[in-house]
Amino acid sequence: MSTSADHPATPEGYLGADGRISAGPAPELVAAGYALELGDAPLLHDGLLVADLAHVIALHESGLVSDDVARELLGELLTMGAVAVDDFPYDVILGDAYNSREKELTRRIGDTAGWVHLGRTRREAGRIAFRLAVRDLLVDLADAVADFSDSLGDRAVELADTVWADTTYLQLAQPSTFGHYLASFAEESARHLPRIRAAHEWIDISPAGSGGVAGTRMHLDRARLAELLGFAAVGRNTRDTMWTIDGLIEITAAAAQTVITADRLAEDLQIFASAGFGLVTVDASLCRASVLMPQKRNPYALSVIRAGASTMIGRLAGIAATARTPSASTDNWLHSYGEVAASLTLATRLVRLATVVVRTLQINAEAMSRSAHDQQTASTDIADELVLVAGLDYRTAYRIVGHTVAQSLRTAQPISINTLEASCVELTGGPLPEAARTLDLAAILDPVTLVSSRTEPGGCGPDLVRDEIATLRPIVAAQRTWFVERAAKGNGALTQLRERAASLAAK
Repeated sequence: MSTSADHPATPEGYLGADGRISAGPAPELVAAGYALELGDAPLLHDGLLVADLAHVIALHESGLVSDDVARELLGELLTMGAVAVDDFPYDVILGDAYNSREKELTRRIGDTAGWVHLGRTRREAGRIAFRLAVRDLLVDLADAVADFSDSLGDRAVELADTVWADTTYLQLAQPSTFGHYLASFAEESARHLPRIRAAHEWIDISPAGSGGVAGTRMHLDRARLAELLGFAAVGRNTRDTMWTIDGLIEITAAAAQTVITADRLAEDLQIFASAGFGLVTVDASLCRASVLMPQKRNPYALSVIRAGASTMIGRLAGIAATARTPSASTDNWLHSYGEVAASLTLATRLVRLATVVVRTLQINAEAMSRSAHDQQTASTDIADELVLVAGLDYRTAYRIVGHTVAQSLRTAQPISINTLEASCVELTGGPLPEAARTLDLAAILDPVTLVSSRTEPGGCGPDLVRDEIATLRPIVAAQRTWFVERAAKGNGALTQLRERAASLAAK
């Protein structure tokens, strides 16, 4: 790849003495701007080829170029398309990848290459290539998210009977099951799929045939161009389709949210795996040892996910910031190609890593059971029973139970009807209602019994968790099928485009 040192500025300018550029490009511009644009060449390489092929075919079908010109252009473009991106003569002095391709095509066939510009800017070709690349990256992310949700569902069903004390603010809350806990993340992850789908539907709109911003006098068939390129729709407004950036924010936001879900799980698991909790163990293949402390077994995968979430949030903020510049400006797009693509790639990797964490996570059922048997986790249920059986108002029942738990923690005395009564006398001046003596306190203090009593839809009862996942699976499967079918249709169109180009080139 050439550098600015290979092309010193001259009075005529690197582009020639045609009045367009009087001097340059300055090495500083190359380093800060042109190199950034050319850095997107690997992302755009294949898409630029098919954008050229589709444009030449559309010109030919519209009668704007002759059979001979179309044959020569398509034949040479296909030959160029066989050159791998690392071997292609991309030249940083020329700026973005399109310019290098134009120079190479001109070197090969001379002025005939100029027909490729008819009715089209280089930005249009770049937008097409970018949309095609991001379309594929979104399919990859959707597949990773669907796997993540399914894996969470699998473990939720497996652990639907594993009782533990669920927490809020990392404080003991209520007895539940670890399956119910994991199912909550399966639900959240599944909700990302429609968001990714909406992002895909935005990117899957064709800018082909847009001209500069206002369209073109060439009267190219935009619907035909979209068909050739496998896009689902044609942009309704050429300026909007070419220059608006709001969809890039949505794409990056959707990607960031998938990682934030994985991060929230990773944040929890890092705590649950600590010595203070000891509820889970991260698989050894996802850990890293300390070089100094022999006993250390660091859950490195969780740190990777957490750090990645911070990076994703930063990238989302960066993409959003680019939207506040004037419309139809390179400012909006200069960093966007690389940042959006990198965000999608990073999100996919992090979600796949989180999936492996879930699949291989080792559960300490005994430690979970111990946490669930802590009597204070039954506090809400005891207060509920004092309302239902003894007829107390909930605020009074709440105060009695809270006082009793505090006394129990201070004295290590188990909760009983007598300790509840003592609290009642101290707080209200009178004993518990006689009906309170009928409370089955042993059943209330048994976490397995409590978990089984949760019969409302979405609750932590084992059968409810299994039913929840059984109904979630087809939702995820339907979303997965949509992405698979859309990818197949888009890729099939591109295969047909290459075949059509080869057929015309051979005539």
